[in-house]
Amino acid sequence: MTIFPRRLFSRRRRLAAPGRTLGAVLCAILMTACASQGGAAAAPGADPRASAGNTLSGNYLAARHAQATKSDDMAADFLLAALAKSPDDPFLLQRAHNALLSDGRVAEAARLAARMPAADQAGDLPALTRAVDAIKSGRYGEVASILKADGPSQTLALLLRAWSMQGLGKTDQALAALKAIKPEEAGTGLYHLHAALLNDAAGRKSEAATQARAAVQGEGVPPVRTVQLVGAILVRAGAADEAKALYAKALEGYGGDDTGSLPALLQALPAAADPTKPVMASAADGAAEALFQASGAMAHKEVRDQALMVGKLGLYLKPDFPFLQMFVAELLDAAGRPADANRLYAGVDRASPLAWQARLSHAQNLERMDRFAEAEKALRAMAAERPQDPHALLLLGDMLRQRERFVEAVPVYDQAIALKEPLPQRYWRVLYARGIALERAKQWERAEGDFLRALEMEPDQPLVLNYLGYSWVEQGERLEEAQDMIRRAVELRPNDGFIVDSLGWVYYRLGKNQEAVVQLERAVELQPEDPVINDHLGDAYLAVGRQREAHFQWRAALGLDPEPEVRAELERKLQGVIREASAAPQ
Repeated sequence: MTIFPRRLFSRRRRLAAPGRTLGAVLCAILMTACASQGGAAAAPGADPRASAGNTLSGNYLAARHAQATKSDDMAADFLLAALAKSPDDPFLLQRAHNALLSDGRVAEAARLAARMPAADQAGDLPALTRAVDAIKSGRYGEVASILKADGPSQTLALLLRAWSMQGLGKTDQALAALKAIKPEEAGTGLYHLHAALLNDAAGRKSEAATQARAAVQGEGVPPVRTVQLVGAILVRAGAADEAKALYAKALEGYGGDDTGSLPALLQALPAAADPTKPVMASAADGAAEALFQASGAMAHKEVRDQALMVGKLGLYLKPDFPFLQMFVAELLDAAGRPADANRLYAGVDRASPLAWQARLSHAQNLERMDRFAEAEKALRAMAAERPQDPHALLLLGDMLRQRERFVEAVPVYDQAIALKEPLPQRYWRVLYARGIALERAKQWERAEGDFLRALEMEPDQPLVLNYLGYSWVEQGERLEEAQDMIRRAVELRPNDGFIVDSLGWVYYRLGKNQEAVVQLERAVELQPEDPVINDHLGDAYLAVGRQREAHFQWRAALGLDPEPEVRAELERKLQGVIREASAAPQ
Protein backbone atom coordinates (compact mmCIF):
# COMPACT_ATOMS: atom_id res chain seq x y z
CA MET A 1 0.00 0.00 0.00
CA THR A 2 1.51 3.30 -1.05
CA ILE A 3 1.05 6.28 1.24
CA PHE A 4 1.56 9.70 -0.26
CA PRO A 5 3.34 12.68 1.36
CA ARG A 6 1.22 15.61 2.36
CA ARG A 7 2.23 17.97 -0.42
CA LEU A 8 1.66 15.36 -3.12
CA PHE A 9 -2.01 15.25 -2.27
CA SER A 10 -3.96 17.53 -4.58
CA ARG A 11 -7.62 18.31 -4.71
CA ARG A 12 -7.14 19.26 -8.34
CA ARG A 13 -6.47 15.69 -9.39
CA ARG A 14 -6.64 12.21 -8.00
CA LEU A 15 -3.40 10.36 -7.49
CA ALA A 16 -2.63 6.92 -8.86
CA ALA A 17 -4.01 4.03 -6.88
CA PRO A 18 -1.79 2.52 -4.17
CA GLY A 19 0.97 0.16 -5.25
CA ARG A 20 1.22 -3.53 -4.34
CA THR A 21 4.01 -5.52 -2.85
CA LEU A 22 3.22 -8.87 -4.46
CA GLY A 23 4.88 -8.12 -7.79
CA ALA A 24 8.24 -7.51 -6.12
CA VAL A 25 7.96 -10.79 -4.31
CA LEU A 26 7.15 -12.63 -7.52
CA CYS A 27 10.12 -11.03 -9.24
CA ALA A 28 12.33 -12.25 -6.51
CA ILE A 29 12.06 -15.46 -8.08
CA LEU A 30 3.66 4.62 -30.97
CA MET A 31 3.07 7.98 -31.01
CA THR A 32 0.19 10.27 -32.24
CA ALA A 33 -3.27 9.67 -33.65
CA CYS A 34 -3.27 9.57 -37.46
CA ALA A 35 -6.18 9.29 -39.83
CA SER A 36 -5.73 6.39 -42.20
CA GLN A 37 -5.33 7.16 -45.84
CA GLY A 38 -8.32 6.46 -48.03
CA GLY A 39 -10.70 5.43 -45.24
CA ALA A 40 -13.85 7.02 -43.92
CA ALA A 41 -13.94 8.38 -40.39
CA ALA A 42 -15.17 5.92 -37.80
CA ALA A 43 -18.49 6.60 -36.13
CA PRO A 44 -18.34 7.29 -32.38
CA GLY A 45 -17.94 4.00 -30.56
CA ALA A 46 -17.22 2.06 -33.75
CA ASP A 47 -14.30 -0.33 -33.99
CA PRO A 48 -11.58 1.66 -35.84
CA ARG A 49 -10.49 -1.54 -37.58
CA ALA A 50 -13.55 -1.21 -39.78
CA SER A 51 -12.34 2.09 -41.22
CA ALA A 52 -8.56 1.74 -41.39
CA GLY A 53 -8.58 1.76 -45.16
CA ASN A 54 -6.89 -0.59 -47.56
CA THR A 55 -3.44 0.97 -47.86
CA LEU A 56 -0.27 -0.30 -46.27
CA SER A 57 0.56 3.12 -44.82
CA GLY A 58 -2.96 3.66 -43.49
CA ASN A 59 -2.97 0.39 -41.63
CA TYR A 60 0.56 0.92 -40.34
CA LEU A 61 -0.24 4.38 -38.99
CA ALA A 62 -3.43 3.02 -37.40
CA ALA A 63 -1.33 0.30 -35.75
CA ARG A 64 1.03 2.91 -34.35
CA HIS A 65 -1.90 4.78 -32.88
CA ALA A 66 -3.35 1.57 -31.43
CA GLN A 67 -0.02 0.77 -29.77
CA ALA A 68 0.19 4.28 -28.35
CA THR A 69 -3.27 3.81 -26.82
CA LYS A 70 -2.36 0.40 -25.35
CA SER A 71 -4.63 -1.55 -27.73
CA ASP A 72 -2.52 -4.56 -28.65
CA ASP A 73 -5.41 -6.43 -30.25
CA MET A 74 -6.13 -3.61 -32.69
CA ALA A 75 -2.43 -2.99 -33.29
CA ALA A 76 -1.98 -6.63 -34.26
CA ASP A 77 -4.95 -6.57 -36.60
CA PHE A 78 -3.81 -3.38 -38.32
CA LEU A 79 -0.28 -4.76 -38.74
CA LEU A 80 -1.66 -7.98 -40.21
CA ALA A 81 -3.67 -5.89 -42.66
CA ALA A 82 -0.54 -3.95 -43.58
CA LEU A 83 1.39 -7.19 -43.91
CA ALA A 84 -1.18 -8.47 -46.41
CA LYS A 85 -0.02 -5.67 -48.70
CA SER A 86 3.66 -6.50 -48.25
CA PRO A 87 3.86 -10.14 -47.08
CA ASP A 88 7.65 -10.45 -47.00
CA ASP A 89 8.53 -7.15 -45.35
CA PRO A 90 10.83 -8.17 -42.44
CA PHE A 91 10.04 -5.01 -40.47
CA LEU A 92 6.29 -5.59 -40.65
CA LEU A 93 6.73 -9.26 -39.84
CA GLN A 94 8.67 -8.39 -36.70
CA ARG A 95 6.22 -5.70 -35.57
CA ALA A 96 3.18 -7.88 -36.24
CA HIS A 97 4.79 -10.83 -34.46
CA ASN A 98 5.48 -8.76 -31.35
CA ALA A 99 2.01 -7.23 -31.33
CA LEU A 100 0.40 -10.68 -31.59
CA LEU A 101 2.63 -11.94 -28.81
CA SER A 102 1.75 -9.00 -26.55
CA ASP A 103 -1.92 -9.78 -27.20
CA GLY A 104 -1.39 -13.45 -26.31
CA ARG A 105 -2.10 -14.72 -29.85
CA VAL A 106 0.87 -17.06 -29.80
CA ALA A 107 -0.19 -19.51 -32.51
CA GLU A 108 -0.60 -16.65 -35.01
CA ALA A 109 2.71 -15.15 -33.89
CA ALA A 110 4.41 -18.52 -34.42
CA ARG A 111 3.18 -18.67 -38.02
CA LEU A 112 4.66 -15.22 -38.65
CA ALA A 113 7.92 -16.18 -36.94
CA ALA A 114 8.29 -19.11 -39.34
CA ARG A 115 7.99 -16.69 -42.28
CA MET A 116 10.77 -14.43 -41.07
CA PRO A 117 14.19 -14.49 -42.76
CA ALA A 118 16.56 -17.00 -41.19
CA ALA A 119 18.65 -14.29 -39.54
CA ASP A 120 15.56 -12.82 -37.81
CA GLN A 121 14.27 -16.24 -36.75
CA ALA A 122 17.47 -16.72 -34.78
CA GLY A 123 16.58 -13.75 -32.57
CA ASP A 124 15.21 -14.28 -29.10
CA LEU A 125 11.48 -13.81 -29.49
CA PRO A 126 10.71 -15.39 -32.87
CA ALA A 127 12.67 -18.52 -31.93
CA LEU A 128 11.06 -18.67 -28.49
CA THR A 129 7.63 -18.28 -30.05
CA ARG A 130 8.19 -21.16 -32.46
CA ALA A 131 9.67 -23.37 -29.74
CA VAL A 132 6.80 -22.69 -27.34
CA ASP A 133 4.26 -23.41 -30.06
CA ALA A 134 6.05 -26.70 -30.77
CA ILE A 135 5.92 -27.63 -27.07
CA LYS A 136 2.23 -26.71 -26.91
CA SER A 137 1.54 -28.98 -29.88
CA GLY A 138 3.66 -31.84 -28.49
CA ARG A 139 6.27 -31.47 -31.25
CA TYR A 140 9.11 -31.80 -28.75
CA GLY A 141 11.60 -33.08 -31.28
CA GLU A 142 11.59 -29.73 -33.12
CA VAL A 143 12.62 -27.60 -30.13
CA ALA A 144 16.35 -28.33 -30.10
CA SER A 145 16.70 -27.33 -33.74
CA ILE A 146 14.74 -24.11 -33.21
CA LEU A 147 16.55 -22.91 -30.09
CA LYS A 148 20.29 -22.44 -30.20
CA ALA A 149 21.91 -23.24 -26.87
CA ASP A 150 24.40 -20.41 -27.43
CA GLY A 151 21.82 -17.80 -28.37
CA PRO A 152 21.03 -14.52 -26.57
CA SER A 153 18.63 -16.20 -24.09
CA GLN A 154 20.93 -19.10 -23.45
CA THR A 155 19.57 -20.11 -20.04
CA LEU A 156 15.93 -20.03 -21.13
CA ALA A 157 16.78 -21.91 -24.32
CA LEU A 158 18.53 -24.62 -22.30
CA LEU A 159 15.56 -24.95 -19.95
CA LEU A 160 13.09 -25.25 -22.82
CA ARG A 161 15.32 -27.76 -24.60
CA ALA A 162 15.54 -29.78 -21.39
CA TRP A 163 11.78 -29.87 -20.91
CA SER A 164 11.22 -30.81 -24.54
CA MET A 165 13.57 -33.76 -24.05
CA GLN A 166 11.58 -34.68 -20.95
CA GLY A 167 8.48 -34.57 -23.14
CA LEU A 168 10.18 -37.21 -25.31
CA GLY A 169 10.85 -39.32 -22.20
CA LYS A 170 14.60 -38.60 -22.30
CA THR A 171 15.24 -37.56 -18.70
CA ASP A 172 18.99 -38.22 -18.77
CA GLN A 173 19.44 -36.05 -21.87
CA ALA A 174 17.25 -33.37 -20.25
CA LEU A 175 19.43 -33.31 -17.14
CA ALA A 176 22.56 -33.22 -19.26
CA ALA A 177 21.21 -30.19 -21.12
CA LEU A 178 20.73 -28.35 -17.84
CA LYS A 179 24.40 -28.72 -16.94
CA ALA A 180 25.28 -26.20 -19.65
CA ILE A 181 23.57 -23.43 -17.63
CA LYS A 182 26.20 -20.94 -16.54
CA PRO A 183 25.95 -20.25 -12.78
CA GLU A 184 27.18 -16.68 -13.21
CA GLU A 185 24.22 -15.96 -15.51
CA ALA A 186 21.38 -17.85 -13.89
CA GLY A 187 22.61 -18.89 -10.47
CA THR A 188 22.90 -22.43 -9.24
CA GLY A 189 19.44 -22.33 -7.65
CA LEU A 190 17.72 -22.32 -11.03
CA TYR A 191 19.71 -25.32 -12.20
CA HIS A 192 18.99 -27.28 -9.03
CA LEU A 193 15.29 -26.38 -9.08
CA HIS A 194 14.72 -27.61 -12.62
CA ALA A 195 16.91 -30.65 -12.06
CA ALA A 196 14.66 -31.45 -9.09
CA LEU A 197 11.50 -30.95 -11.15
CA LEU A 198 12.80 -33.11 -14.01
CA ASN A 199 13.78 -35.92 -11.65
CA ASP A 200 10.43 -35.65 -9.90
CA ALA A 201 8.60 -35.84 -13.25
CA ALA A 202 10.52 -39.03 -14.02
CA GLY A 203 9.61 -40.57 -10.67
CA ARG A 204 13.16 -40.27 -9.29
CA LYS A 205 12.00 -38.97 -5.93
CA SER A 206 15.26 -39.34 -4.01
CA GLU A 207 17.30 -37.53 -6.67
CA ALA A 208 14.59 -34.88 -6.87
CA ALA A 209 14.74 -34.26 -3.14
CA THR A 210 18.54 -33.92 -3.21
CA GLN A 211 18.37 -31.30 -5.94
CA ALA A 212 15.44 -29.57 -4.23
CA ARG A 213 17.43 -29.16 -1.02
CA ALA A 214 20.28 -27.66 -3.01
CA ALA A 215 17.87 -25.17 -4.63
CA VAL A 216 17.06 -23.55 -1.27
CA GLN A 217 20.49 -23.65 0.32
CA GLY A 218 22.14 -20.42 1.35
CA GLU A 219 21.19 -17.38 3.34
CA GLY A 220 17.90 -15.57 3.14
CA VAL A 221 14.38 -16.72 2.35
CA PRO A 222 13.89 -18.34 -1.07
CA PRO A 223 11.29 -16.95 -3.47
CA VAL A 224 7.79 -18.06 -2.55
CA ARG A 225 7.27 -20.04 -5.73
CA THR A 226 10.53 -21.90 -5.10
CA VAL A 227 9.37 -22.69 -1.57
CA GLN A 228 6.12 -24.06 -2.94
CA LEU A 229 7.83 -26.27 -5.52
CA VAL A 230 10.60 -27.52 -3.25
CA GLY A 231 8.15 -28.28 -0.47
CA ALA A 232 5.95 -30.31 -2.81
CA ILE A 233 8.98 -32.30 -4.04
CA LEU A 234 10.04 -33.02 -0.45
CA VAL A 235 6.54 -34.19 0.43
CA ARG A 236 6.57 -36.56 -2.54
CA ALA A 237 9.94 -37.88 -1.38
CA GLY A 238 8.57 -38.67 2.08
CA ALA A 239 10.18 -35.67 3.80
CA ALA A 240 6.99 -33.89 4.88
CA ASP A 241 8.52 -32.62 8.14
CA GLU A 242 11.37 -31.06 6.22
CA ALA A 243 8.87 -29.39 3.92
CA LYS A 244 6.94 -27.98 6.89
CA ALA A 245 10.16 -26.54 8.33
CA LEU A 246 10.83 -24.84 5.00
CA TYR A 247 7.29 -23.43 4.94
CA ALA A 248 7.68 -22.15 8.49
CA LYS A 249 10.96 -20.42 7.65
CA ALA A 250 9.37 -18.75 4.65
CA LEU A 251 6.28 -17.75 6.64
CA GLU A 252 8.50 -16.05 9.18
CA GLY A 253 10.45 -14.29 6.46
CA TYR A 254 7.42 -13.12 4.48
CA GLY A 255 5.03 -12.66 7.37
CA GLY A 256 5.24 -8.89 7.12
CA ASP A 257 3.70 -8.78 3.67
CA ASP A 258 1.03 -6.07 3.68
CA THR A 259 -1.30 -7.85 1.27
CA GLY A 260 -1.78 -10.90 3.47
CA SER A 261 -1.65 -13.15 0.41
CA LEU A 262 1.82 -14.57 0.90
CA PRO A 263 1.25 -15.74 4.48
CA ALA A 264 -2.04 -17.29 3.32
CA LEU A 265 -0.25 -19.04 0.49
CA LEU A 266 2.48 -20.40 2.73
CA GLN A 267 -0.01 -21.55 5.35
CA ALA A 268 -1.89 -23.44 2.62
CA LEU A 269 1.14 -25.29 1.29
CA PRO A 270 1.22 -28.29 3.66
CA ALA A 271 -2.26 -29.36 2.60
CA ALA A 272 -1.71 -28.48 -1.06
CA ALA A 273 1.26 -30.78 -1.76
CA ASP A 274 -0.03 -33.99 -3.39
CA PRO A 275 2.38 -36.93 -2.91
CA THR A 276 0.64 -38.94 -5.64
CA LYS A 277 1.27 -36.59 -8.58
CA PRO A 278 4.43 -35.12 -10.12
CA VAL A 279 4.83 -31.44 -9.31
CA MET A 280 4.98 -30.66 -13.03
CA ALA A 281 2.09 -32.46 -14.67
CA SER A 282 3.65 -32.23 -18.14
CA ALA A 283 6.64 -30.98 -20.08
CA ALA A 284 4.54 -27.95 -21.05
CA ASP A 285 4.08 -27.12 -17.36
CA GLY A 286 7.82 -27.31 -16.81
CA ALA A 287 8.44 -25.04 -19.78
CA ALA A 288 5.84 -22.58 -18.47
CA GLU A 289 7.71 -22.54 -15.17
CA ALA A 290 10.92 -21.64 -17.00
CA LEU A 291 9.15 -18.87 -18.89
CA PHE A 292 7.72 -17.49 -15.64
CA GLN A 293 11.16 -17.30 -14.10
CA ALA A 294 12.63 -15.74 -17.25
CA SER A 295 9.87 -13.13 -17.37
CA GLY A 296 10.56 -12.21 -13.76
CA ALA A 297 14.28 -11.86 -14.44
CA MET A 298 13.57 -9.61 -17.45
CA ALA A 299 11.22 -7.41 -15.44
CA HIS A 300 13.84 -7.13 -12.71
CA LYS A 301 16.23 -5.80 -15.37
CA GLU A 302 13.51 -3.35 -16.52
CA VAL A 303 13.08 -5.09 -19.90
CA ARG A 304 9.34 -4.95 -19.37
CA ASP A 305 8.04 -5.24 -22.93
CA GLN A 306 10.00 -8.43 -23.46
CA ALA A 307 9.06 -9.67 -19.99
CA LEU A 308 5.39 -9.26 -20.93
CA MET A 309 5.76 -11.19 -24.18
CA VAL A 310 7.67 -14.02 -22.48
CA GLY A 311 5.01 -14.12 -19.78
CA LYS A 312 2.31 -14.43 -22.44
CA LEU A 313 4.24 -17.38 -23.91
CA GLY A 314 4.10 -19.03 -20.50
CA LEU A 315 0.35 -18.49 -20.22
CA TYR A 316 -0.10 -20.01 -23.67
CA LEU A 317 1.41 -23.21 -22.29
CA LYS A 318 -0.33 -23.06 -18.92
CA PRO A 319 -3.27 -20.62 -18.80
CA ASP A 320 -4.28 -21.57 -15.23
CA PHE A 321 -0.96 -20.68 -13.57
CA PRO A 322 -1.84 -18.27 -10.74
CA PHE A 323 1.69 -17.02 -10.13
CA LEU A 324 2.16 -16.20 -13.80
CA GLN A 325 -1.36 -14.80 -14.18
CA MET A 326 -0.64 -12.43 -11.30
CA PHE A 327 2.78 -11.49 -12.60
CA VAL A 328 1.68 -10.77 -16.16
CA ALA A 329 -1.27 -8.80 -14.81
CA GLU A 330 1.15 -6.67 -12.80
CA LEU A 331 3.20 -6.06 -15.93
CA LEU A 332 0.03 -4.95 -17.69
CA ASP A 333 -0.77 -2.66 -14.77
CA ALA A 334 2.68 -1.11 -15.05
CA ALA A 335 2.09 -0.62 -18.79
CA GLY A 336 -1.12 1.32 -18.14
CA ARG A 337 -3.47 -1.46 -19.24
CA PRO A 338 -5.74 -2.03 -16.21
CA ALA A 339 -8.61 -3.56 -18.23
CA ASP A 340 -6.29 -6.20 -19.71
CA ALA A 341 -4.81 -6.85 -16.28
CA ASN A 342 -8.27 -7.32 -14.81
CA ARG A 343 -9.07 -10.09 -17.26
CA LEU A 344 -6.14 -12.02 -15.80
CA TYR A 345 -6.98 -11.16 -12.19
CA ALA A 346 -10.54 -12.36 -12.77
CA GLY A 347 -9.20 -15.64 -14.18
CA VAL A 348 -7.22 -16.61 -11.09
CA ASP A 349 -8.80 -19.72 -9.59
CA ARG A 350 -10.80 -18.77 -6.48
CA ALA A 351 -9.31 -21.84 -4.79
CA SER A 352 -5.79 -20.40 -5.12
CA PRO A 353 -4.34 -18.61 -2.08
CA LEU A 354 -3.40 -15.85 -4.55
CA ALA A 355 -7.06 -15.27 -5.40
CA TRP A 356 -7.56 -12.78 -2.55
CA GLN A 357 -4.76 -10.56 -3.81
CA ALA A 358 -6.11 -10.93 -7.35
CA ARG A 359 -9.49 -9.68 -6.17
CA LEU A 360 -7.91 -6.72 -4.36
CA SER A 361 -5.94 -5.85 -7.48
CA HIS A 362 -9.07 -6.20 -9.62
CA ALA A 363 -10.94 -3.74 -7.39
CA GLN A 364 -8.01 -1.37 -7.43
CA ASN A 365 -8.02 -1.34 -11.22
CA LEU A 366 -11.75 -0.67 -11.31
CA GLU A 367 -11.03 2.50 -9.36
CA ARG A 368 -8.21 3.39 -11.76
CA MET A 369 -10.70 3.09 -14.61
CA ASP A 370 -13.07 5.50 -12.79
CA ARG A 371 -15.45 2.70 -11.88
CA PHE A 372 -15.28 3.53 -8.20
CA ALA A 373 -18.81 2.41 -7.33
CA GLU A 374 -18.00 -1.11 -8.56
CA ALA A 375 -14.68 -1.09 -6.70
CA GLU A 376 -16.31 0.03 -3.48
CA LYS A 377 -19.03 -2.62 -3.76
CA ALA A 378 -16.43 -5.35 -4.35
CA LEU A 379 -14.24 -4.25 -1.43
CA ARG A 380 -17.12 -3.97 1.02
CA ALA A 381 -18.24 -7.45 -0.01
CA MET A 382 -14.71 -8.77 0.56
CA ALA A 383 -14.58 -7.09 3.98
CA ALA A 384 -17.82 -8.83 4.91
CA GLU A 385 -16.56 -12.13 3.54
CA ARG A 386 -13.43 -11.97 5.71
CA PRO A 387 -14.42 -9.85 8.72
CA GLN A 388 -11.03 -10.34 10.41
CA ASP A 389 -8.96 -9.33 7.36
CA PRO A 390 -8.22 -5.57 7.16
CA HIS A 391 -6.81 -5.44 3.63
CA ALA A 392 -10.00 -4.74 1.68
CA LEU A 393 -10.88 -2.00 4.16
CA LEU A 394 -7.41 -0.47 3.93
CA LEU A 395 -7.61 -0.35 0.16
CA LEU A 396 -11.08 1.19 0.30
CA GLY A 397 -9.85 3.77 2.80
CA ASP A 398 -7.02 4.71 0.47
CA MET A 399 -9.42 5.07 -2.46
CA LEU A 400 -11.76 7.31 -0.47
CA ARG A 401 -8.84 9.42 0.73
CA GLN A 402 -7.51 9.85 -2.79
CA ARG A 403 -10.97 10.91 -3.92
CA GLU A 404 -10.95 13.50 -1.11
CA ARG A 405 -13.85 11.81 0.63
CA PHE A 406 -12.00 12.22 3.90
CA VAL A 407 -14.98 12.04 6.26
CA GLU A 408 -15.99 8.70 4.72
CA ALA A 409 -12.43 7.38 4.73
CA VAL A 410 -11.93 7.84 8.48
CA PRO A 411 -14.42 5.18 9.73
CA VAL A 412 -13.14 2.72 7.12
CA TYR A 413 -9.60 3.16 8.42
CA ASP A 414 -10.93 2.96 11.99
CA GLN A 415 -12.52 -0.41 11.29
CA ALA A 416 -9.39 -1.77 9.63
CA ILE A 417 -7.04 -0.58 12.37
CA ALA A 418 -9.26 -2.02 15.09
CA LEU A 419 -8.77 -5.46 13.53
CA LYS A 420 -4.97 -5.26 13.92
CA GLU A 421 -4.58 -3.81 17.44
CA PRO A 422 -1.99 -3.91 18.88
CA LEU A 423 -0.57 -2.62 15.62
CA PRO A 424 2.58 -4.17 14.14
CA GLN A 425 5.42 -1.76 13.41
CA ARG A 426 4.76 -1.70 9.66
CA TYR A 427 1.33 -0.18 10.31
CA TRP A 428 2.90 3.24 10.72
CA ARG A 429 1.83 3.62 7.10
CA VAL A 430 -1.81 3.05 7.98
CA LEU A 431 -1.69 5.52 10.86
CA TYR A 432 -0.11 8.02 8.50
CA ALA A 433 -2.87 7.48 5.94
CA ARG A 434 -5.62 7.84 8.54
CA GLY A 435 -3.85 10.89 9.94
CA ILE A 436 -4.04 12.55 6.51
CA ALA A 437 -7.75 11.75 6.24
CA LEU A 438 -8.39 13.05 9.77
CA GLU A 439 -6.45 16.26 9.20
CA ARG A 440 -8.30 16.96 5.96
CA ALA A 441 -11.61 16.11 7.71
CA LYS A 442 -10.81 18.84 10.31
CA GLN A 443 -10.22 16.36 13.14
CA TRP A 444 -6.79 17.69 14.06
CA GLU A 445 -6.42 16.25 17.56
CA ARG A 446 -6.94 12.69 16.32
CA ALA A 447 -4.75 13.32 13.27
CA GLU A 448 -1.91 14.63 15.43
CA GLY A 449 -2.20 11.56 17.61
CA ASP A 450 -1.87 9.26 14.60
CA PHE A 451 1.19 11.11 13.30
CA LEU A 452 2.89 11.02 16.70
CA ARG A 453 2.09 7.33 17.11
CA ALA A 454 3.44 6.63 13.62
CA LEU A 455 6.69 8.35 14.61
CA GLU A 456 6.91 6.17 17.71
CA MET A 457 6.86 3.16 15.36
CA GLU A 458 9.16 4.70 12.75
CA PRO A 459 11.00 7.64 14.37
CA ASP A 460 12.92 8.76 11.27
CA GLN A 461 10.16 8.40 8.70
CA PRO A 462 10.56 11.50 6.51
CA LEU A 463 6.98 11.48 5.18
CA VAL A 464 5.51 11.63 8.67
CA LEU A 465 8.11 14.14 9.90
CA ASN A 466 7.26 16.38 6.97
CA TYR A 467 3.49 16.09 7.21
CA LEU A 468 3.33 16.66 10.95
CA GLY A 469 5.91 19.44 10.87
CA TYR A 470 4.18 21.17 7.98
CA SER A 471 0.81 20.90 9.72
CA TRP A 472 2.21 22.52 12.83
CA VAL A 473 3.64 25.33 10.71
CA GLU A 474 0.30 25.89 8.96
CA GLN A 475 -1.41 26.14 12.34
CA GLY A 476 1.30 28.33 13.85
CA GLU A 477 2.07 25.72 16.53
CA ARG A 478 5.36 24.33 17.84
CA LEU A 479 7.32 26.09 15.12
CA GLU A 480 10.80 25.39 16.49
CA GLU A 481 9.98 21.70 16.89
CA ALA A 482 8.45 21.64 13.43
CA GLN A 483 11.63 23.22 12.05
CA ASP A 484 13.78 20.49 13.60
CA MET A 485 11.49 17.76 12.29
CA ILE A 486 11.45 19.09 8.75
CA ARG A 487 15.22 19.63 8.77
CA ARG A 488 15.57 15.97 9.66
CA ALA A 489 13.17 15.02 6.85
CA VAL A 490 15.27 17.02 4.38
CA GLU A 491 18.43 15.25 5.58
CA LEU A 492 16.74 11.94 4.89
CA ARG A 493 15.27 12.98 1.50
CA PRO A 494 17.31 15.92 0.24
CA ASN A 495 15.92 15.75 -3.31
CA ASP A 496 12.24 15.70 -2.39
CA GLY A 497 10.94 19.08 -3.55
CA PHE A 498 7.86 18.93 -1.34
CA ILE A 499 9.86 18.32 1.81
CA VAL A 500 12.41 21.01 0.89
CA ASP A 501 9.45 23.37 0.37
CA SER A 502 8.23 22.56 3.87
CA LEU A 503 11.59 23.60 5.30
CA GLY A 504 11.55 26.85 3.33
CA TRP A 505 8.02 27.55 4.50
CA VAL A 506 8.82 27.02 8.16
CA TYR A 507 11.77 29.42 7.78
CA TYR A 508 9.36 31.94 6.25
CA ARG A 509 6.89 31.54 9.09
CA LEU A 510 9.71 32.02 11.60
CA GLY A 511 10.81 35.21 9.88
CA LYS A 512 14.04 33.69 8.52
CA ASN A 513 13.33 35.07 5.09
CA GLN A 514 16.75 34.80 3.45
CA GLU A 515 17.00 31.14 4.51
CA ALA A 516 13.45 30.67 3.24
CA VAL A 517 14.35 32.01 -0.21
CA VAL A 518 17.33 29.65 -0.50
CA GLN A 519 15.26 26.58 0.35
CA LEU A 520 12.22 27.59 -1.69
CA GLU A 521 14.29 28.33 -4.79
CA ARG A 522 15.73 24.84 -4.49
CA ALA A 523 12.24 23.38 -3.98
CA VAL A 524 11.05 25.04 -7.21
CA GLU A 525 14.05 23.59 -9.03
CA LEU A 526 13.15 20.13 -7.76
CA GLN A 527 9.38 20.47 -8.33
CA PRO A 528 8.85 23.27 -10.85
CA GLU A 529 5.25 22.41 -11.75
CA ASP A 530 3.77 22.62 -8.26
CA PRO A 531 1.70 25.81 -7.85
CA VAL A 532 1.92 25.93 -4.04
CA ILE A 533 5.73 25.80 -4.02
CA ASN A 534 5.85 28.61 -6.59
CA ASP A 535 3.37 30.57 -4.49
CA HIS A 536 5.53 30.11 -1.40
CA LEU A 537 8.61 31.33 -3.24
CA GLY A 538 6.68 34.44 -4.31
CA ASP A 539 5.80 35.15 -0.68
CA ALA A 540 9.43 34.75 0.36
CA TYR A 541 10.60 37.05 -2.44
CA LEU A 542 8.15 39.71 -1.29
CA ALA A 543 9.39 39.38 2.28
CA VAL A 544 12.95 40.21 1.22
CA GLY A 545 11.87 43.11 -1.01
CA ARG A 546 12.08 41.37 -4.39
CA GLN A 547 8.63 42.48 -5.53
CA ARG A 548 9.05 41.98 -9.28
CA GLU A 549 10.22 38.40 -8.75
CA ALA A 550 7.35 37.80 -6.32
CA HIS A 551 4.89 38.99 -8.96
CA PHE A 552 6.50 36.73 -11.57
CA GLN A 553 6.37 33.72 -9.24
CA TRP A 554 2.71 34.23 -8.40
CA ARG A 555 1.88 34.54 -12.11
CA ALA A 556 3.75 31.31 -12.73
CA ALA A 557 1.83 29.58 -9.92
CA LEU A 558 -1.47 30.80 -11.36
CA GLY A 559 -0.60 29.18 -14.68
CA LEU A 560 -0.05 25.79 -13.03
CA ASP A 561 -3.77 25.09 -12.41
CA PRO A 562 -3.81 25.53 -8.63
CA GLU A 563 -6.59 24.35 -6.35
CA PRO A 564 -9.50 26.80 -6.04
CA GLU A 565 -8.50 28.27 -2.68
CA VAL A 566 -4.88 28.68 -3.81
CA ARG A 567 -6.06 30.29 -7.06
CA ALA A 568 -8.22 32.77 -5.14
CA GLU A 569 -5.32 33.73 -2.88
CA LEU A 570 -2.96 34.17 -5.86
CA GLU A 571 -5.48 36.38 -7.64
CA ARG A 572 -5.88 38.47 -4.48
CA LYS A 573 -2.11 38.96 -4.24
CA LEU A 574 -1.79 39.88 -7.90
CA GLN A 575 -4.69 42.32 -7.70
CA GLY A 576 -2.93 43.93 -4.75
CA VAL A 577 0.22 44.33 -6.82
CA ILE A 578 -1.80 45.93 -9.66
CA ARG A 579 -3.53 48.34 -7.23
CA GLU A 580 -0.22 49.35 -5.72
CA ALA A 581 1.27 49.92 -9.15
CA SER A 582 -1.69 52.06 -10.28
CA ALA A 583 -1.60 54.09 -7.06
CA ALA A 584 2.11 54.83 -7.36
CA PRO A 585 3.07 58.40 -8.41
CA GLN A 586 3.47 58.71 -12.19
